Amino acid sequence: MIDSHCHLADTTFADDLDAIVERAKDAGLERALVILEAGNAEEAAQAERLTSLWPAVRFAVGVHPHQAHQFAADPSRAAAVVREQILRTGAARAVGEIGLDYHYDFSPRDVQHAVFRAQVRLARELSLPVVIHTREADEDTLAVLREEGGGEVRGVLHCFTGGPSLADAGLELGFYVSLAGIITFPRAEDLRQTVRRVPLDRLLTETDSPFLAPVPYRGKRNEPAYVARVVETLAKMHQIPPAELAARTAANFHTLFRP
Repeated sequence: MIDSHCHLADTTFADDLDAIVERAKDAGLERALVILEAGNAEEAAQAERLTSLWPAVRFAVGVHPHQAHQFAADPSRAAAVVREQILRTGAARAVGEIGLDYHYDFSPRDVQHAVFRAQVRLARELSLPVVIHTREADEDTLAVLREEGGGEVRGVLHCFTGGPSLADAGLELGFYVSLAGIITFPRAEDLRQTVRRVPLDRLLTETDSPFLAPVPYRGKRNEPAYVARVVETLAKMHQIPPAELAARTAANFHTLFRP
């Protein structure tokens, strides 16, 4: 199994990182993709520690739309900061998470757009996939990917909660669809119906930990080991053994991120 999106460099995990890594390995995880906030020195330091504990871990580096306002004066600087960190992070494999978030609007939308565009251009230049965050901004997110990606940039719609139109558009762009713990929630039947239209060769599994713990861990801090619950749910939906679902989504991860 692979957790294709988690935040193990977050300070939430600082005190028991060793135990979390051991539980992930005991649960059968091959590796995880850890998201790093570009320019965050604390996360970069914890990433180094994490690499020593789990050499198979890989990283994505990006400026989240919530932090885009930090680059309002010069959005291109966001891409420069990401580029520098990726080049000095040997296990970096993607630009992300990046995108647009109109739910919280922690950053002005025009600034979000400019920072997002700059990072998609960077991913295209570096021939790296992107990890996309989109919330209540699907059409604009897709427009940026189409305009700046030039048909060359591939990636993943992380923590997918969208409808059929977003799923179809993402697949048409060559993107993968990643499911987190929400897929296990009793009231997520609409999401499960949408996910059934996604081919198995385009699915990824994730935790987005420490957020969105799956059933039966809802309300607790999430962690990579819990991706097994996402795997079990998707396997049941596709009527295949969990081991087969895990193997196929792991193969998808390798195809996209070339770890």
